[in-house]
Amino acid sequence: MGTAIGRQEFMIQHAVLYCESGSDPRTISDGEVDDDGKPRRTGIVWTASAHIITAIIGSGVLSLAWGMAQLGWIAGIGILLTFSVITYYTSSLLADCYRFPKSASGKRNYTYMAAVNAYLGENMRKVCGLFQFLILGGATIGYTITASVSMVAIRKSNCFHKRGHGAPCKFSNNKYMIGLGITEILVSQIPNFHKLSWLSIVAAIMSFAYSSIGLGLAFTRVISGQGHRTTLTGVEVGVDVTAAEKIWTIFRAIGDMAFACAYSVILIEIQVLAQPIFSTFESWASMRWPNSEFVNTEYPLRIGSKKFNFSINFLRLTGRTTFVVVATLLAMALPFFNEILALLGAISYGPMTVYFPVEMHIAQNKIKRLSIRGLALQLLNLVCFLVSIAAASGAIQGMGHGLRASKPFQYKE
Repeated sequence: MGTAIGRQEFMIQHAVLYCESGSDPRTISDGEVDDDGKPRRTGIVWTASAHIITAIIGSGVLSLAWGMAQLGWIAGIGILLTFSVITYYTSSLLADCYRFPKSASGKRNYTYMAAVNAYLGENMRKVCGLFQFLILGGATIGYTITASVSMVAIRKSNCFHKRGHGAPCKFSNNKYMIGLGITEILVSQIPNFHKLSWLSIVAAIMSFAYSSIGLGLAFTRVISGQGHRTTLTGVEVGVDVTAAEKIWTIFRAIGDMAFACAYSVILIEIQVLAQPIFSTFESWASMRWPNSEFVNTEYPLRIGSKKFNFSINFLRLTGRTTFVVVATLLAMALPFFNEILALLGAISYGPMTVYFPVEMHIAQNKIKRLSIRGLALQLLNLVCFLVSIAAASGAIQGMGHGLRASKPFQYKE
């Protein structure tokens, strides 16, 4: 009797899966596809770890040394640990929202915006999308600045080595940004970019490599006795730094640390820089003009009689190229590394890393807002909101100061 009932329940469950996904239940049971009818997910712990390392040990890590110098050992370590704990907690809340309405057996939400839409509604989904695209668009600018600053640093190092440390070694970032922009135009045309899992493995190795190089150089300077004096409270107010300037730099340093700890670009889906922006725009254009050859036609690439596994689409070619050109021009006009990262930290941490996961958790578990737990979660939202406002203010002030000191497109390091 029990066996018959169990078999009946099994058949009912598979019938439901068939209705929801349109897939044959036998295919699902054989493991060819997952419970949502999509091809079986083949990621493993190592590939997931590579993606996570690539996303977290990114350009945000490069600004941590500067941020620590501004805040000092006490506040710097304390703020970094606090952000890490908050990120871990809110990321676990966000992971529980992958399915709706139940975290263990509900319908899958394939994107961050889909999860927000399921739990908080259409209006909040639009707000989430705005922040998400601001972060991803800003990240492309940030990485362009980061790459050019790194290349200029190598050139300056060679200059000092040849001509001495008193030499006037100042160079423009512009030609390096232009070269990087041309490379990004070519790379942006690669289809199915999200399937290049090996790319994240290479990037993860590079992340470990430059972090290790930085640590090695720092230890070398300290051991050789050439390290600068550090303080428990950060940069000291005096002749070179006013009290107001220290406050602004503290705000920027907090923003840099927030950006380094932001985890929303990896949850719920892996947002590969500008790829979600491209996908959203191209999907919208395809629905808006379904019969347009310019929008929908793929032209296979051929050289003579040889056909390559690559095609050209005119919308993809023009749209993605325009995006890269605009991002490169903005990076050339505002090449302020710490300020851009602080602004990205302000945008990404408060709203995306904390606010939306907390609000979805409240909605999912039907937590009363006036209960102790509800008040504690709202207090967390408020504190992180104020931190984001402070970081954004510091970033904007820093960019304004930089623009007054040098004209756009003429900045030199």
